[in-house]
This record gives sequence, C-alpha cells and structure tokens, in this order.
Amino acid sequence: MQYRDFCGVDISEVGLGTWQLGSADWGNVDEAEALDILRRSVELGVNFLDTADVYGMGHSERMLGRFLNESNGDVRVATKLGRRHDDPNGWPQNFTEESMRQHTENSLRNMKLETVFLTQLHCIPAEELQRGEVFENLRGQQSAGLIEHWGVSVETVEEGMLCLEQEGLASLQVIFNVFRQKPARELLPKAREKGVAIIARVPLASGLLSGKFSVEDKFAESDHRHYNANGECFNVGETFAGVKFLHGVKLAEDVRILLPQDASMAQEALRWVLDHEAITTVIPGATKLLQAEGNATASTLPTLGQDIHEALKELYDTEIEKVIRGNY
Repeated sequence: MQYRDFCGVDISEVGLGTWQLGSADWGNVDEAEALDILRRSVELGVNFLDTADVYGMGHSERMLGRFLNESNGDVRVATKLGRRHDDPNGWPQNFTEESMRQHTENSLRNMKLETVFLTQLHCIPAEELQRGEVFENLRGQQSAGLIEHWGVSVETVEEGMLCLEQEGLASLQVIFNVFRQKPARELLPKAREKGVAIIARVPLASGLLSGKFSVEDKFAESDHRHYNANGECFNVGETFAGVKFLHGVKLAEDVRILLPQDASMAQEALRWVLDHEAITTVIPGATKLLQAEGNATASTLPTLGQDIHEALKELYDTEIEKVIRGNY
C-alpha cells in the first residue's frame, strides 16, 4: 500500500468507503462479513475509512465502532453530516449550529470515539454553502475538539470551487472516475495548488467499471441502483456516475478494451484515478471480501501509460461526457 499526505498525516491512497456496510442501499451485508471486510482491508494497509451518519441511519457508523473497539491499528475515520431527515428540524433545515453539533455527537457515540479525524458536509444544498454559516459551525466543532479536520463532499465543480475559498478546508470529496473526468480540468489543479486533499468517491461508477454487469442484470428494489437509477431520490451522479445503466454497460466494455489486461478491470479503473497527482485517496466500497482485497491491491499496480490516459480522455470527450446526467 502506498500513502499520501492528508494535513501532515499519511493515509492510504486506497481507502474504504462503507456506504455498502450500512446494509440499506446496496442490499444486506452480513455483519460478520462486514467486519471481515474491515479487518482484511486494514491488514492490506488501508488506514482511511469513510462513512456517513445516513448510511443505514447509523448502522455503518456503529459497525465501524465495533471494528475500532477491537482494532489495534492506526486507522483514520471520516464521517459526514447534513442529510439526516429524522431530525425534528427536518431536511434541509438541519444546518443550525445546534443540529450539526448534535449530529456529530451522535456519530461519535455510534463509533465510540471522542474525536473524529474528519467530518464532511454531505452534499448539502448549494445555497447553504453560499451562506457560509455551516463552515463556521464546523470550525466551532474543531475548536471544541469534536473533530480534527473538516471537509465537504460536493456534487458539482462549482460547489467545489466555492468551498476552496474557505479558510481551514482540509478536503473535498468528489465523484471522479473514467466516466466522470470533468474535475480534472479545473477543480483538481486548484485543490492541489491550495493544499486541499481530494477524496475520490464512486470510483467504479456503482460497479459499472468492474466490467461485471450485463444488460440482463437487475437490482433489488432497496438497492439505489434500482430506486435511484434516474435520480429519483438524490443526485443521479451517485448512481452509475449519472450514465444510464444500459448505456453504461456498453461504455464499460469500450473502457475495458483500452485498459491493461494485467489485473482486473476494477483494479485498473482505480489505478486510473490514482494516477492523478491531486488525488489523496480513493474510496471504493465492497460487499464481499474479495472485492475489498482487489481494491486494496490496486495500489500495487504500475501507473498507466500516457497513451492509455489519452485514449480514455478521448473516449470521455467524444462518447461519455454527452450522456452524463445530473449537475456535476
């Protein structure tokens, strides 16, 4: 495993996203298997775990709490807040100082932590980012010792550029993969210039870039790849990176032809993300132990050649960008 700098701390360039371990939006993941995924990932050098308070409405955080209680490793945990809809204030009115502090304290209880390494605003409305009070609330939590660092998970390049003007911003979390290359044009270079970490989410386009789906595949009604396939519940970019599933299956095959055949397609797709110097860590998820093992070992692969990067950019420019849906 290779490591990259995050505010003076070395974190694994391949982290682990734990949305799947919430057992709510990707189908059920057995708790024993979830713990095995966490253990094996850390054994392979992963030391950055990303979760959120709404993943299974706390289930993912509580699973991390169980794991952290037994782990002796030096693991950094990131969570997110801002999308809970069970708060009395409701969504999207839950950005007051009091509500945000309560949500952080709930997350700390779930994970059995006194302080969390990183808390991120979780794709909140752009109007709240423009108002700016949420940033002051996070600075207050940092001063109070509840969080070490704070960042923002954004949906669009414009939101990311706005956040980069905020003093004390440690990280931006963005959708970035072969299907979603737009951040590389302006946002990634600007973040690198300012010393802000970039956390790449949805790196495999909800599994499309594993190359394992066919047009016959169906998803359970509780799986976001079914109920949010067209952005019915949240930003469509979070599901298949905003590409229609059937079109995405074809595009994934076009990508496969351009990638090296020395490792799995998923591993090479992660390698593509890691080849961008502005990326601090990429956070693929896993529902199976073998997926977690394959993701972690992507760090050991050689960088892709310049010719491959140019070919994938041309494919994006000519075939992919025009079919992406949703604001980004």
